[in-house]
Amino acid sequence: MAIAKAERLMNLALCLLGTRRPLSKRELRESIEAYLEAGSDDSFNRMFERDKDDLRELGLVIETVEGLDGEVGYLARRDSNRLPPITLDAEEAAALGLAAKVWQQARLAGAASGALQKLRAAGLPEDVDPYGAHGALEPRIPVHEAAFEPLMLACRDRRPVVFEYRKATAAHPGTRHVEPWALECWRGHWYLAGWDRDRGAERVFRLSRITGKVRSRGGRFTAPVPDVVTVRETVASWAGEIADRSARIRLRSGAGYPLRAKATSVRELGDGWDELEIPYGHGLDAWLVEFGPDVVVLEPAELRADVVDRLRAVAKG
Repeated sequence: MAIAKAERLMNLALCLLGTRRPLSKRELRESIEAYLEAGSDDSFNRMFERDKDDLRELGLVIETVEGLDGEVGYLARRDSNRLPPITLDAEEAAALGLAAKVWQQARLAGAASGALQKLRAAGLPEDVDPYGAHGALEPRIPVHEAAFEPLMLACRDRRPVVFEYRKATAAHPGTRHVEPWALECWRGHWYLAGWDRDRGAERVFRLSRITGKVRSRGGRFTAPVPDVVTVRETVASWAGEIADRSARIRLRSGAGYPLRAKATSVRELGDGWDELEIPYGHGLDAWLVEFGPDVVVLEPAELRADVVDRLRAVAKG
């Protein structure tokens, strides 16, 4: 129903904008298929009046003109519905040009390219590099996961979804029923924040661990959407980024570069192993498990026990 009304409003707007003379209700009814399908004159009149009011609320200036024969006609003059020219200073144009160039994936590249061309027309000179002084860097937002687009649309439309999700410590995926709130890219990975209906709590999901198709579900959200969704902060805390202690681990030489980047100290042990001291916060055990046999936890004892338990769970399948 929503799509049918949107199409009807678009057709009415095009008719009113494309005419050089006022069009009567009769002419509009004959020109728009949805109006031809109206069951009666009263039904058409009610539909037309609602559509006309909706277009005016959207900002379209519709004039009502009475002809010499007394018949009322309608039109939307282009000069009355033309937006004022967009003016951008150099910094604004460069910032928007950079944003338009960030997206590199096929489904988004066309829209971004079109937006960049419009920015050129609005004041971004052809010889201005949107990256400016950062010419050595080429920012991109990689989107390799098939789940990204359906989840982006579900977040926009506030539609519940269901998908199969494989936890880092599980051998097989499980079904998740989620009310999606927001998507965010953090350290090269995309995450979805939303309300997990099965667990009755807020959760964050890494898109690369979603298997199969994301399927939409009918109905409304059952939980309120927060004004601010802290995806990065949540992921950081689960990944041990927000730490109040330290942990000692053994790491195989030449492996675990993300762990080495976080280490506060590194000592070579020989025989292909190094000893690292890293920040220890909630969720560090789940992150260490991802490195498999390349990591051995030395202390604290509770972290070692948590990692061993997770590895055993994976081994049991």
